[in-house]
Amino acid sequence: MKRTGNVSRVLLGLACAVSAFSIDQLSKFAIVELVMQPPRNIHIASFFNIVLSYNKGISFGIFSSYFENSSTILSVATSLVVGFLFVWMLYAKTHVQTMAIGLIVGGAVGNIFDRMRQGAVTDFIDLHLGSWHWPTFNGADIAIVVGAALVVFTSPRSPPDDSTR
Repeated sequence: MKRTGNVSRVLLGLACAVSAFSIDQLSKFAIVELVMQPPRNIHIASFFNIVLSYNKGISFGIFSSYFENSSTILSVATSLVVGFLFVWMLYAKTHVQTMAIGLIVGGAVGNIFDRMRQGAVTDFIDLHLGSWHWPTFNGADIAIVVGAALVVFTSPRSPPDDSTR
């Protein structure tokens, strides 16, 4: 019986990964091929724009200049992390944890796919408050952040150590 539960959890995690990847890639396709023809800044709300950009760095453009000409190295490193996450997903104890890891895997694979295909990750969501802008991001980044938050908030916590009182 336990094996059946584990298989269903893994299938749930894979479904989340495939969903995150698919939504990410479909949204990027729609933005690049339909919405941003011609490329422009689209004002949606006082805090939200659609702006097409290509990130050659790590999340949110960190180290962009360092990885500008080495997208393969970044893709390989990210793929190793995805492999670790996939193994973790196989051993996850709860459905929520499995889904969370699946979201992270799907988002990461979406960004790896971009990087391998075009040398950079397609970003288009621009959130801002006045002149302060959060780094532009995409659906894969949302899946990664939501998945990571779920992992953190649903992780088992040890009871406080009474010896410190």
